[in-house]
Amino acid sequence: MIWDWSLVREALPPMLRGFGMTILATILATVVALILGLLIAIVRRSAPKVISVPIGAVVEFIRSTPLLVQLFAVFVIFNQLTAFQVGITVLGIHYATYMSEVYRAGIDGVPKGQWEAATALSMSPSRTWTAVVMPQAVRAILPAMTNYAISMFKETPFLAVIGVAEMVFEAGEVGSFHFRFLEVYTIAGLLFLLASYPTSLLARRLEKRLAN
Repeated sequence: MIWDWSLVREALPPMLRGFGMTILATILATVVALILGLLIAIVRRSAPKVISVPIGAVVEFIRSTPLLVQLFAVFVIFNQLTAFQVGITVLGIHYATYMSEVYRAGIDGVPKGQWEAATALSMSPSRTWTAVVMPQAVRAILPAMTNYAISMFKETPFLAVIGVAEMVFEAGEVGSFHFRFLEVYTIAGLLFLLASYPTSLLARRLEKRLAN
């Protein structure tokens, strides 16, 4: 038999539990990436060079090294953390370096007159950022942020190498027990497709709507 439906029935429950872990990891890592990415963008844009230059070097280092290597390194060095904590942290920081560049592009895209108007109205720096700059920047960068979140979702299988029980990890466990991998990895691919493709369509619609 090429396709074993009994194996599919056996694999689905643990894989769906792993899928929930995949979704949770994606959400938490996205929150980390969004917050840290914004902080990096603001610091690199506004802080003195003695601060912004080293941070820029760290950002380039993270972007230039593989995610898999970063996961292994942090997992070994910070062995007091759980595999899930390491996965969320590394995934969030890795994508924060990319999102920071998106934030910078959005912030730089705010017309200079908006900054000058805020200064003329004696708005505080925090008020300028929250009421004037960020609402306009977020509108421009939201589609790109959504695309990065989808990419992050599709890279959660890397967490399996440090023992996070996400969907691909569970698929591998079932496949190893039965020495059959066609069914379990096909199901994993289909679940990723069912989750990411509608989100990609939504991101495209959002991009078109914001462009109008």
